[in-house]
Amino acid sequence: MPQRDKDIYASAHLRHLLAEEAAALLPDLQRCAGTHALLVSALSHDHPPVLPLLGNWARMRLVANRYHGDIRARSDEALPFVDDAFGLVLLRHAVEVAPAPQALLQEACRVLAPGGVLALTGMHPLSGWLPWLYWYTRGGSMPALKSPLTLERWVRAGELDVERIHRVGHVWPNGGAHTRGISALGGGYVLIARKRRRMAIPTRLKPKLVPAPVNVNLAPGARRNASS
Repeated sequence: MPQRDKDIYASAHLRHLLAEEAAALLPDLQRCAGTHALLVSALSHDHPPVLPLLGNWARMRLVANRYHGDIRARSDEALPFVDDAFGLVLLRHAVEVAPAPQALLQEACRVLAPGGVLALTGMHPLSGWLPWLYWYTRGGSMPALKSPLTLERWVRAGELDVERIHRVGHVWPNGGAHTRGISALGGGYVLIARKRRRMAIPTRLKPKLVPAPVNVNLAPGARRNASS
């Protein structure tokens, strides 16, 4: 019987699927710009993609009820960042291991800057990978897979517009070593959304008071219509 790793995301099958997801995301991420980006991942020793317009990353790994990495925090609390902090937020299989996945997604939307990109990856709950996942996690905790349709609804509630959703990878784990790419029945998915820019509200113009002209020929205290 094949040896099962303790970390499901370190298994050979999932490493290959993760590579296919990364390849499917790269064209969209290369166009992202900004001063900072955030990576929240379920993977150990995960590395953010190298992007030409984004070089400063904050990296956090979600394990049970704790965040590890560049910043340590509890997962049942708000992300320790101010609003609109990041031009890109990448959630790599983080939603399926989060104790409160909707709350995590809401926080990701909060810290995303207007015009910024939210990128999500995960395993599709309706795929041939599900039986393998049950077998692999027998006796352990299994990721709570979410449908991309559910995630799309949550994302739109966060004032984001979903630009595309694709399934990627092979239909089942033993689909071969060659790259499958985008596939209608793939075991993984990628979701790209963009936060709406806030509309500028013009300020109400106030009339400027113009002083009345002063007749310098009048003596102080004299009236304009005074008789001579």
